[in-house]
Amino acid sequence: MKKSHTMNTFRFVFYSFIGIFMFFIPVEMNGTSSIPLDHVVTLIRQIPYFEVVFGSFVIIVGTVLPFIRNTWKQDKVTMILSIIQILALPFLAFYLFQIGPSALLADDMIPFIFQKIVVPVTTIIPVGTLFLAFIVSYGLMEFIGVLMRPVMVPVFKTPGRSAVDAVTSFIGSYSVALILTNRMYREGRYTAKESAIIATGFSTVSASFMVIVAQTAGLMDQWILYFMTTVFVTFVVTILTIRLYPLNKFTEEYFEGKPGVVEQDVKGDRLKNAWKEAMEISDQAPSLIQNIIPNLRDGIMTSLKIAPSLMSIGVIALIVANYTPFFDILGYIFYPITWLLRLPEPMLAAKAASLSIAEMFLPSLLVVDAAPAVQYVIAIVCISEILFFSASIPCMMSTDIPLKFTDYLIIWFERVALSLLLATPIVYLLFL
Repeated sequence: MKKSHTMNTFRFVFYSFIGIFMFFIPVEMNGTSSIPLDHVVTLIRQIPYFEVVFGSFVIIVGTVLPFIRNTWKQDKVTMILSIIQILALPFLAFYLFQIGPSALLADDMIPFIFQKIVVPVTTIIPVGTLFLAFIVSYGLMEFIGVLMRPVMVPVFKTPGRSAVDAVTSFIGSYSVALILTNRMYREGRYTAKESAIIATGFSTVSASFMVIVAQTAGLMDQWILYFMTTVFVTFVVTILTIRLYPLNKFTEEYFEGKPGVVEQDVKGDRLKNAWKEAMEISDQAPSLIQNIIPNLRDGIMTSLKIAPSLMSIGVIALIVANYTPFFDILGYIFYPITWLLRLPEPMLAAKAASLSIAEMFLPSLLVVDAAPAVQYVIAIVCISEILFFSASIPCMMSTDIPLKFTDYLIIWFERVALSLLLATPIVYLLFL
């Protein structure tokens, strides 16, 4: 049944306002300025015993669920990942009962992964997907899509609506942005290539986490400049990598080969056409309750799917980084670049760059006593590289986006190398 124009307008304006407010408008609460979604998650995490109970629940249930459902052996990658995820259970036991090797119980090992990655990410996903209904279902994506298509299509080779994904990552959370990307892919609104570009090109850590990196590098007195520079480098690197292998070879097919919802360009008044598209989507949208319940269910299932990977792969990555020479050796692949760029301590800078594949925060810790030029460059690179095994890669692997393991490694190398080449001259020009 077709709704009245007034009702469609109200649904579009009111629900879109709620979505924009929750994801994009910073507000101050208890002395902290952040987006309302982050404040909601912070309040939830303050519930007594929430972190231990919820974190343990998603890890345990998420680990055993594939074996209960017998989905763990559906393909080779899933089988390997499911077996690795079993390690999440002893790691969790070490944390809960304070047993096991003392090295793993250090603050920057298992406690760091559990408290700073597993719990925050698995909490924000259900809450974030609940509020995604306001962003996705009532016309805002289509409205932005029509307006941004002239920029996004030629520059990033993605639909105009993907601009919302990009902003969601920087202002909100890469995990929520990935859920948004995956939903758009499953609904046939992104192709396999578009979803892969968006996931690996826009889904970086939020601005609130960038603050922590800036503090570590001593850049808070130049925060706005650092933020803008990092956004610039991240997007320029994305523009370049989508034209390189493997992203340039991805298929343009839609999810499961089904017909897609192609974003058409418009002629005439772009704003008028954007409004028309939004009204059509608002008219077709289900009620808020019908929208929120499946979103929340999907968010909870995603948290269960991601939690074991975050715990197991995250801890393994930190063990390799801290107790093996692997990243010292891996650093040699970037050493020619840091040496040619004449960065001070080029080997240290190269090792820090290589560490980003394990955890995005580790590089900034490694160069905390290094020369300012190295600190500043690595502070940019560890954000713009996007792909790391302690969080973002497991999140991407839990989606339906058809990225292979080798794709992650190749794209990561391309992003780090290009980030070094772009960030170094900018640092010398603007920061030093």
